[in-house]
Amino acid sequence: MTKVRVKSDEPFEKALRRFKKKCNKEGIMQRLKEMKHYEKPSERRRRKLAKAIARNTPMDE
Repeated sequence: MTKVRVKSDEPFEKALRRFKKKCNKEGIMQRLKEMKHYEKPSERRRRKLAKAIARNTPMDE
């Protein structure tokens, strides 16, 4: 459960921004998108492999 305490003099928009940033850091939105539709095991492997290749590829190429 993600929680953000709103300070008494803090605008709501700023607290909302902090909440969204915290959710992104914890990967909540990513998990929600993954669970929204069924993904075949072969598609999951292909996606994870592409993610690993992107992560391990040098940036200067």
